[in-house]
Amino acid sequence: MTVRLTSPVEGETFTSGPVTFRILDDGSGVDGRFGVAECVLGPGWPGPPQHVHREHDETFYVVSGSVRFTSGSDELLAEAGSLVTAPIGDPHTFCNADPDAPATVVCSVTPERYLGYFRDLADLRPGPDGALVPAQVLEVMARYATEPYRP
Repeated sequence: MTVRLTSPVEGETFTSGPVTFRILDDGSGVDGRFGVAECVLGPGWPGPPQHVHREHDETFYVVSGSVRFTSGSDELLAEAGSLVTAPIGDPHTFCNADPDAPATVVCSVTPERYLGYFRDLADLRPGPDGALVPAQVLEVMARYATEPYRP
């Protein structure tokens, strides 16, 4: 293996609705064991439907702004410098808690396969409010062993 660097101007970048993704590590250097993406969440972005991953863990490091995470009926506000972990089987969603400013998170997925979900979101067209249509998002999630959370 080779030590790799992704500079601030490198990485696959794409937009999905009010979120910009940058793939920082596609997992190719570590046999797909993990992947890392930077996600810039537009002001007030409402987030994906609450969901459960069946085949991967996810962590979120809040770089800037504040991000509200929901797991079941529990909510927590993660400020810059916070780390949130969503293990396999735990329901979760997240949104930009600030209606006036973007928030940035670095998201790791283990294994890296779920980076495909982020890429597939770029193919969806936003609804009239500028956000992605939740039913379409859930269809994409289903391709990646992710299902909606229904208490």
